[in-house]
Parts: sequence; structure tokens; C-alpha cells
Amino acid sequence: MPKVIEQYLVGINADFFIPTRALQKLNMKLSDFNFTLPENLIAQEPTSPRDHCRLMILENRNAPEHKHFYDLIDLLHEGDVVVLNNSKVIPARLSATKPTGGLVEILLVREIKDGVWSAMIKNLKASETGKQLTLADDWYAIAQEKIDDTLWHISFNKHGTDLRALIETHGTPPTPPYISHVSNNEEYQTVFASQEGSVAAPTAGFHFTTELIERLKQKGVIFTEVTLHVGPGTFSPIRTETITDHRMHPEYATISPETADIINTAKKEGRRVITVGTTSTRTLEAFTDKNGNLTPGSKDVDIFMYPGYQFKIVDGLITNFHLPQSTLILLVCAFAEYKKQGGTTRILDAYQEAIERQYQFYSFGDAMIIL
Repeated sequence: MPKVIEQYLVGINADFFIPTRALQKLNMKLSDFNFTLPENLIAQEPTSPRDHCRLMILENRNAPEHKHFYDLIDLLHEGDVVVLNNSKVIPARLSATKPTGGLVEILLVREIKDGVWSAMIKNLKASETGKQLTLADDWYAIAQEKIDDTLWHISFNKHGTDLRALIETHGTPPTPPYISHVSNNEEYQTVFASQEGSVAAPTAGFHFTTELIERLKQKGVIFTEVTLHVGPGTFSPIRTETITDHRMHPEYATISPETADIINTAKKEGRRVITVGTTSTRTLEAFTDKNGNLTPGSKDVDIFMYPGYQFKIVDGLITNFHLPQSTLILLVCAFAEYKKQGGTTRILDAYQEAIERQYQFYSFGDAMIIL
């Protein structure tokens, strides 16, 4: 993994849903999910129009097909339910100055209460707890305490709408470091984002345009939304060779009664539920009981999914091409394995084929659908 990516993707993690013996039976190691990606295949900007990106199609019986994202119109059927994560990225990256004049970078992660956030802070030591970090004239934060290896609690001297306005004015989108420019709020956002709270975009949704969504709705495809505010749980790297030692950092998620009813009805009627991205997938599976019933509500989600996990409600997955040795590629392999034995090998082979065919990878890259 490139050093700049590893430095950015720091974090922690939590729940397992298959016993360790099953993992041992599969004989998996973190290194089994590694691959080498040429840097020129890391996409630097979205395809324009977004739905013109390439789409790799993986179905049970077939070799991979290669089309474009707008070809979803032929792949999705009347009655299919497509689940989007409507979380909106906030301008979470802030620059501040220590009393010594040293610069620090603050990445806001989650609001604890009015004026208090958990955050990642670069260039601040635990011994500097209590220091004032100046962000702008008459606006500062106090580094209250270091709560683990990566996160701090910080308190601002501003609150409520005043604080929100300052974050909007002085913050920048937390564009991943493998993208060479700082994206604007429109570029690093899905067209359906509405619920503020993410510090990274649910990038599988980037490929949808309002026009494509409307065309699919006219065909009879049903769209519904969940919310998972993306934080370190999604983008933190796995730092242990033993996969089951990894812990997912909790992320706040919500499913409405309306969405739960739409999805539960579809499952009872034998219609497909297709998630857009790993965040929507983890949200649905975390809110689904052992009998396959989706329950509405709000809670922290720390579900960690890797090959051997038995999916309870998801029938199809639209996703990007992910970082090697990440929780994201493990989830994709888990779903492919669930759909058909040997799915992990099939995904890794598909990634190699994508590299050979010059697919674009990561946040602004091309897409894959597994059915």
C-alpha cells in the first residue's frame, strides 16, 4: 500500500460474524488480499458524465463482462430495490496553529455534543493535551484528551450555527491523499447526498446521475435510502496479519421505517435488494435480524465482514475498485464468496483483469456490480 495512503487511513475496529475456525478453514491471511496497482490507474477526477465510467459485471455463471455504468438500465429489473447511502460529506479538514507556531491538521470525525468533536490531529503529541489550537480570528479548539492511538476529543469555543458556519467557511473536503488536488464540495459528493455527517464520501454512489436515477425509476426500479456517516470505520487500514484481530471503529447509521418496509416487502415478494457501496451493505446487514427482517432505527454500526460471512438481506452489490488489504475489499470478497464458492479468488482475478484492461481505481474510479 502506498505510504501516503497508509498515513491517511489510520484507525481501529469490532464484531465478527463467523467463528475463527471458519476463517482458519479458509486459510486466510491479510496478505492474501494484496495486489500491486500501477499509480496511473488511481483515478484523479470523476468521469464526466459520471454514469459513463466503466462497469465490470460479475454474475454467478458468467465470465466478467465489461460495459458502462449507464448500462444498469439493462441489468436492473422492475421491482428491484436499490439502496443508497444519503450521507453528505462535511468540509471536515481544518488547519490550525499551536501556541508554538507549529501547524496541525484536524480531521473532524464525529460530533459528540454541541461544540465537542472526536477528531484525528496530525502533528500533535499526547503531551500537548490541553493546548489551544487557533483556527481563525476568535476561533480556536482545545485538545481535551487523546482517546486512543488516532482520535482526540476537542472542544471549540464556538457552538451551534456559529460553529457550523465557521466549519463551512474554513474547512475543506477531506479528499483522500491519492487524489492530487483538493476537491470541491460538489465534486466529492453524490448527487443524492442530503444528511450531513461523513468525513469521506460513500464513493460507489458517485456514478449515479439524476438522469440515470430517473430513467431507472421509469423502468420500475425502486430507490430507497439509508444513512451511514462515513468515518474511520470505513477507511481505516487493517494493521494485523490475523484478520480477526481487526476492530471496526463504530459509525452512526439510521434506517427509516419507510425504508425498512420497502426492503422487507421486496424480500417477501422475492425481489432483489441491491446495495450501492459497502456502507449501505454494512448498514442493512447490521440492522437485519437472524430471520432476515430489517428493523428501522438508529445506532452505531461496527460490523466487520470478510469471506465466510453469511449475508442476510443483500442480493446484489454495486461497488468501486478498492485498496488492497482493506476492509472494503474483504467485504467485496465476502459477498462474492457468499454468492458462489471461490468468490474471493474470482474477485482477485477480476481485479487483475481490471488492471490489465486499464480500469480506474479508488474513489473516482470505475465500478463493479456483483449479482
